[in-house]
Amino acid sequence: MRKSSNEDKIAPSETTSDSPNYRMFIVNADGTITRDYSNYPSTAATPDPNDHTIAVFKDVPVNQSNKTWVRIFLPRQALDSSTKTKLPLIVYVHGGALILLSAATKIYHDLCSDIAARVPAVIVSVDYRLAPEHRLPAAYYDALEVLHWIKTTQEHWLIQYADLSSCFIMGDSGGGNVAYHAALLAAAQVDDLLPLKIRGLILLKPFFGGVKRTESELRLANQPIVPPSSTD
Repeated sequence: MRKSSNEDKIAPSETTSDSPNYRMFIVNADGTITRDYSNYPSTAATPDPNDHTIAVFKDVPVNQSNKTWVRIFLPRQALDSSTKTKLPLIVYVHGGALILLSAATKIYHDLCSDIAARVPAVIVSVDYRLAPEHRLPAAYYDALEVLHWIKTTQEHWLIQYADLSSCFIMGDSGGGNVAYHAALLAAAQVDDLLPLKIRGLILLKPFFGGVKRTESELRLANQPIVPPSSTD
């Protein structure tokens, strides 16, 4: 599982002389990248017993060969409530330009915990394979595989608390791109996914690009954080 900054880093090789350092990663000569998550800490899979956050959570493996997994969030009120009503299900795909971060990254952990409590809903946050080690469409199929896994899993939280007939796919930035394409793939497999039913797609600042530069890409060609040349 991709949890710590040390595990996230690829063993560095000799970097090319013109490889830019885009704050969070360095491009190596062999086509891999060395990731630096020092400013993006992770939240451990096992909660601190003294931590009274607004949702409970746990990690569950999906495909051990691909080392993919999900972090499931359940609002505490679901555990405390006497009602038998099941909650909507949100499958969340984290951002990171398709090459960075994970479902354990604190900013996404906190976001999913907050969404779970405020909606309320059961959240399944997807940890998918990252490029360039795993080029697209690997991430798309990882997200699709999670949908099929949800359909068949015996995971207690999903069976007990999630309404599989009310599922939404959600993602931001690069995760918005993955969520969009996973939804397209799912749309072609509606019957195969039953009883899971996709009711909507929620995209937060989705990250898309194309061969032809858009007006904003031309205008922001030299901006320092993520210029179009880095997304290429």
